[in-house]
Amino acid sequence: MLRSHRARTAANSAAYLLPHLRPTDRLLDVGSGPGTITADLARLVGEVVALEINVEAAGLTREELARQGVTSAQVIVGDVHVLTLPDDGFDVVHAHQVLQHVADPVAALREMARVTRPGGVVAVRDSDYAAFAWYPRLPGLDRWLELYEAAARANGGEPDAGRHLLAWARAAGLGDVTATSSTWCFATPESRAWWGGMWAERVTGSALGEQLLRDGYADRAELAGIADAWRTWASHPDGWISIPHGELVAVVGASSYLPGT
Repeated sequence: MLRSHRARTAANSAAYLLPHLRPTDRLLDVGSGPGTITADLARLVGEVVALEINVEAAGLTREELARQGVTSAQVIVGDVHVLTLPDDGFDVVHAHQVLQHVADPVAALREMARVTRPGGVVAVRDSDYAAFAWYPRLPGLDRWLELYEAAARANGGEPDAGRHLLAWARAAGLGDVTATSSTWCFATPESRAWWGGMWAERVTGSALGEQLLRDGYADRAELAGIADAWRTWASHPDGWISIPHGELVAVVGASSYLPGT
């Protein structure tokens, strides 16, 4: 997962947000992870506060910011459901691939809006696993998708979050909303080797694989077969995959955010 996240940049993962940024903005980056997007955003605005769920994850963000020489960002630990931050403290609040993992995305959006000043923006982007499309069609990859979605939902998440963002924003009381979508596409030998290799490793040697085994979703032989399917796809000269993301920019106004609704 870290290998996937470290390939993310503001250009390939937050292009929808970039036109809304100003050099004087104060930005909260929720779920900053390995910090590559955070570092890019810090170069475009005046100040960044990065939020992660625990000390270990926050440490990864700090390491990347230090590696890139970013000094205009601080990293804090907290829960997006209950932010220990004052009202109206940020011009921009951003979250990339976060809402698909949280227990209550509507509550998270309400909190993100609460800490955004009137006229500021909340920006979120999440993938939609059920809408992934790939070629060639391999039974092992169909099974991978089935298992991943089951594991994600067992953890309290929504792996098809991209299609829900607009509904969640409206439920959170955000009124001035622009919803869009964009994709990642991997079709070169290099990008296929990276993406397919990453997923082959995740299903056999990560917390995901351990969960699938522990909870009885699959056995080791089946997971090994899925890993082989990813490697087969990656080595296929016609291999192609499209990964869609829902995106949303909400302008926070005095009447668009209603606490407690």
